[in-house]
Amino acid sequence: MSEATQAEGLNPELKKHTFEAEVAQLLHLVTHSLYSNADIFVRELVSNASDACDKLRFEATNDDSLYENDGELRIRIAVDEEAKTITFTDNGIGMNEADAIDNLGTIAKSGTKAFLDKLSESQKQDGQLIGQFGVGFYSGFIVADTISVESRKAGEPADKGVRWVSDGTGSFTVEPINKAERGTAITLHLKEEYSEGEDSYLDRGKIKRLVNKYSDHISLPIQMRKEVWQEDVKEDENDDTPAGGEMVLTDEWETINKASALWTRSASEIEDDEYADFYKNITYDMDAPLAWTHNRVEGRVQYTQLLYIPKKAPVDLYTREQQHGLKLYVKRVFIMDEAEQLLPMYLRFVKGVIDSADLPLNVSRELLQESRDVKSIRDGNARRILTLLSSLANSEDSDKQEKFAQFYAEFGDVIKEGLGEDMGNQERIAKLLRYATSTQDGLETSFEDYKARMKEGQKAIYYLTADNLAAAKNSPQLELFKKKGIEVILMTSRVDEWAMNFLTQFDETPLQNIAKGAVDLGDLQDEAEKAEAEKAQETLKPVVDKLKTALGGRAKDVKVSTRLVDSPACLVVGEGELSPQMIQMLKQMGQDVPESKPTLEVNPDHPLIKKLESSEQFDDLAQVIFDQALLADGGQLEDPAAYLKRVNELLMR
Repeated sequence: MSEATQAEGLNPELKKHTFEAEVAQLLHLVTHSLYSNADIFVRELVSNASDACDKLRFEATNDDSLYENDGELRIRIAVDEEAKTITFTDNGIGMNEADAIDNLGTIAKSGTKAFLDKLSESQKQDGQLIGQFGVGFYSGFIVADTISVESRKAGEPADKGVRWVSDGTGSFTVEPINKAERGTAITLHLKEEYSEGEDSYLDRGKIKRLVNKYSDHISLPIQMRKEVWQEDVKEDENDDTPAGGEMVLTDEWETINKASALWTRSASEIEDDEYADFYKNITYDMDAPLAWTHNRVEGRVQYTQLLYIPKKAPVDLYTREQQHGLKLYVKRVFIMDEAEQLLPMYLRFVKGVIDSADLPLNVSRELLQESRDVKSIRDGNARRILTLLSSLANSEDSDKQEKFAQFYAEFGDVIKEGLGEDMGNQERIAKLLRYATSTQDGLETSFEDYKARMKEGQKAIYYLTADNLAAAKNSPQLELFKKKGIEVILMTSRVDEWAMNFLTQFDETPLQNIAKGAVDLGDLQDEAEKAEAEKAQETLKPVVDKLKTALGGRAKDVKVSTRLVDSPACLVVGEGELSPQMIQMLKQMGQDVPESKPTLEVNPDHPLIKKLESSEQFDDLAQVIFDQALLADGGQLEDPAAYLKRVNELLMR
């Protein structure tokens, strides 16, 4: 921001400042583009006033003199039809000159850059984005050609007030004023198109409706001057014609909102639309939530939870460094946004409010990490969300089933992280998971469903991980299972390989990755098949030994396979070892991966394997067979050019 200069010909104490470049860019957008929802300025300015009051309430817990003998916090909205202004006044924390310059003129506090980046990415000219990035004050310039702010910080003398004025074209002025009352008054000088006709914001009824729509949940009283009907005085007492009259303003202020925090009310008194509107106000999400849960928890720790599941996943869902969390209140005093300690990381998509009766008002993020009470709240929140999801998943109501399907499509992968992060709720999480199988393509099969369809004598839940459904369904690992009609769960998410390291059984039934270790079908494999496999092992021993030599250090071992039917070979890793997909994913993440070599299993009945024993190109064929097995398993060739050269040479012979 440029140095302050004295405004020419004006008060010598009046200083002119230039907005930072990005703030000026935002103001240009606001005044020229963001017309899709001009009403939002009411929501934003009321929200800012509420935040100022919350901050005063918080600061006053250590110094109640800040109330200055006026402890009834409130927000007032005044309309002046003659001056064509609308003024939002609060008796909150207030600002001094430095605060006004810092908060209203610079990038440091406004979040403008993030807003501009988001607006550029989405190509949307929608004011709905404004509140999401803390630049709500500037929304006033949608409807006003000039905004003046008069403020005094709580605890400072009356002559330390400040007046801030701007027409939104690139600069603003500040000057000291005397202000008896603490707090802030923001006056919008409305543009002509917003002070006349249907779009006029000088209509008190319209302002009341907007407050009820956007800000009814604000726990502070939002007040406007009361209007009453005043009849005309009749000159003739015997005149029985209807008396005329008009609505006139009084000096009495009336509260136009419910003035109670939504979560403090009984759930039975709250309509679904109220829950949805509150969600939109705290999240700036244009979609209604998918589901929510509202409860008062009693016990060693007492708190109220209002938790929402969004309909759509945010773009930063998998940016784990991005701050996520719930709004934290202590005894209705706002403490912090995005308190991530109140939820386990795998539930970071959940939005909402926690109001604790036990946490100290001076709680910090550091204290939250160490608090036993916070751990109890976090565990309670996790159980409540998992219970809500379970009720949707297991409901016979088609609408609830559809909601769960929507949830799983958006958040199914992130829920799987809980298998490794929340061992206490691992079984609850496992019951929510849904997969495709070798017989069903949709993400519809739960572990319970699979168990109900298991063949008689089957002792394990079989599954296979792959990069995608097509790769899984065509994997050589499935051939024996298809032949015997054994269903296999197909896991095609990148997180599955990691998550299944933590889930070894479900409902006392072991889970077995069919691409790891030996295939033991137990009672599903007859004695004749076992005897035939042992015979093939002996017959093919010379070829197996020669393959070990030809492959050198590429394979840990070479064995005769009992799992292949149509393919010549496949790669198998040992139990507890990294699969080719996992190795590839870790390398892409830039992590050092310990050396891990797979075992090559060959199909003794395949013509290509039978041809190997007498082939003059044994070494080249061995390398090609290994590379093809690697590709079929979702791995990547270290030297694709060498592979192509070998294949071409074999084709020409």
